[in-house]
Amino acid sequence: MAGNPDICPALRYEDAKAAIEQLTEGFGFTAHAVFEGEDGRVMHAELSCGNGMVMLGSKGSGSAFDRLMAGGGPTAVYVRVDDVDEHHARAVARGVEIVMPPTDQEYGSRDYTARDAEGNVWSFGTYAPGAAG
Repeated sequence: MAGNPDICPALRYEDAKAAIEQLTEGFGFTAHAVFEGEDGRVMHAELSCGNGMVMLGSKGSGSAFDRLMAGGGPTAVYVRVDDVDEHHARAVARGVEIVMPPTDQEYGSRDYTARDAEGNVWSFGTYAPGAAG
């Protein structure tokens, strides 16, 4: 990962270990840090993809952030990738739920959308936010 990202989405999961497995195996993220509490819950994890990063942890950890996020629903994250079809094939091969197959968009991007095991929506595409401006 080149440099440290300035913005990192943070997600909470009932089964953060399973989420880490799905994000690394199904979506090709790289786990950089995984910190577990004494009870085995993931207190904090950092996973990267390209020059971006997502942080996640277990629901019910009791941390201040966990309390703020209590009752929060699924979220959506967009990730820029070079080869949408290859990325999609990897996700399909690992059983990820695809909700929109690779599609050419009117604004020039090619992307697909998937749902992780806990309902979060992940879009992967060639669009590079901020590049046109």
